[in-house]
Parts: sequence; C-alpha cells; structure tokens
Amino acid sequence: MTPSISSIFSIKNQTDFESVALQVFRYQYEHCEAYKRYCDLLKVNISAINKIEKIPFLPITFFKQQPIISGNTVSEVIFTSSGTTGAITSKHYVTDLSIYETSFKKGFESYYGNVQKFTILALLPSYLEREGSSLVYMVDQLIKDSNTADSGFYLNNLDALIEKLHALESKGKKTLLIGVSYALLDLIEKRTFQLKNTIVMETGGMKGKRKELIKPALHGLLQEGFGISTIHSEYGMTELLSQAYSKKDGVFSCPPWMKVLTRDTEDPLTLIDNKTGGINIIDLANINSCSFIATQDLGIVKDNGDFMVMGRFDDSDIRGCNLMVL
Repeated sequence: MTPSISSIFSIKNQTDFESVALQVFRYQYEHCEAYKRYCDLLKVNISAINKIEKIPFLPITFFKQQPIISGNTVSEVIFTSSGTTGAITSKHYVTDLSIYETSFKKGFESYYGNVQKFTILALLPSYLEREGSSLVYMVDQLIKDSNTADSGFYLNNLDALIEKLHALESKGKKTLLIGVSYALLDLIEKRTFQLKNTIVMETGGMKGKRKELIKPALHGLLQEGFGISTIHSEYGMTELLSQAYSKKDGVFSCPPWMKVLTRDTEDPLTLIDNKTGGINIIDLANINSCSFIATQDLGIVKDNGDFMVMGRFDDSDIRGCNLMVL
C-alpha cells in the first residue's frame, strides 16, 4: 500500500514521523528495485524494522549508477547534479513534480512565511548555465509565486543586481537574495552594502571558482560586505525533494517530513549521537524514489534535531549545496 502524500505533509510530531517513515520504508523496500537489492545484500530482517534507527540508508552514490524509482512510474523530469567536466553526475528521476513543489513551498513557508512578502533575487550563475538543476526549478517557482515584477534571476550582470538591491532598499521592500557563495563574494567585491530589509542566503559553495573557505570565514566576509549581522543558508541536493534552512550560525532546521541522523564514520551501519558523523537523511517527500539516503557530508545533530554540516568525506567529489568545511 502506497503511503498517502497527505500523510507526509501533515506530520505534526515525532510519533507521526515514525509512523509514516516506517510505512514509506516498507513501501520502498517492495517497490524500489535498487533499494530492495541493497537491503537484501545487507541481509536485513524486514519484519524487525520497527523504528527509524533500524532502517537501512542507501548510499547516495547509487543515484549516479542507476535509476532510483519506487514503482513502475515514468519520470516527469530528471534533475541532475553539478559536477566537474567528465564526472558522473547524480540523476533524480522525479515522477511527480507536484510533490516537489508542495515540499519546497511548504518548507519555505514554514521558515519564512508567505513568499508574497518577499521580492526574490537569485544570483545562481553556475546553476543557470546548465540543464536539470532542482535548485533553479525551486527558485523559479518561488520567484513566480512572489508575484512581483521586481523578482528575478541574475546571471552575470552584477551592475543590474546592485541597482535593483539599492532600489528595493530605498523603498523599504522586504527582499531575499539567494546566491551561490562565490557569486555573492563577487558581488560584494564590486560593491559593498548596508542592507536593512534584505535577507542574504548562501548556497552551493565555490563550485571550483574560488578557494573553499570555512563557513565562519565565508559568513564573516558576507556579513561585512552586505552590512548585515547574520547570513542565512539553504541545504539541499539533487537527490532530495526537501530543503533545510539556517537563519544564523550554520545551524539547519528540517521541515516536519525530513530528519537528519548521523552514522559512525568507521561503521556506516551504526548510528551515533552528539558527535560528528556521516549525515543520513530521511526525506519522506522522496516517496517515489528513496527516502533513506546516506550522504557524503559530515555533520553533527543537536538534541533538538537541528544539525550542522562539518564538511565532506575526503574521497567524495566536491559538488552540491553547502559542502564547505566548517
């Protein structure tokens, strides 16, 4: 039996989450061929999976090797990861775009309220310059939903973006500037600001354009250049249909249908608490692919479920969102 989409997006507490997650696990074990093979190779006793900590997490590299689809559905779109030239990229076969749209719209609203309160400016050159970016799809929809002609994408025309930011500030318009990290640094090297009504949200790292910085150093430069006290961050990736957000200090919160756990770096099948480990993500919006993913990021989860990204495993390729070492 397929868990209902409504049950995923109406989760209110940990009990709800556990119940739906276990339903999703059983469904995906039966209907996602790659995930079933993985669980069987681990000799998992499916009937013994009675809490989320026992659920096996599929290594994220599987998204580079084969279609990860639950059921016999056909994909509406294939989102692809960024990567260096010649590198094998991840592919997320999305069979129902409405689920993705519900996830990112509800997720955004849970942190920031109605998107129509904002003018949204997007500085995402490395994403706009390729096909298949889930981030561009999300931001494009949020720009449309903001319902203001001032919202829009900026590729390489920093002068136009500077002019727009100053114009919105002078009118006291509430603005969200979301940008890939290296492009935001390019912007403040061209012009510094004293923003009063603008949230600056970084994502995506340096994309090989600049030397990687530890997160506090990056945020310090951005705070000084934009004249603001805090920098927001978005954490997402091609293989997920949900995002986590940070409003300050690189501490991320998940929407109710998403949860982060950490695994032992020496024993990937063992979960750990209160220390740095590999990030495992449960994203129940991934109902039609795989909701249980072992990423190549390192992080630490706080007692309240919030988490910080501390870096990446040494042998993983540098790509995706927020991959800078803390």
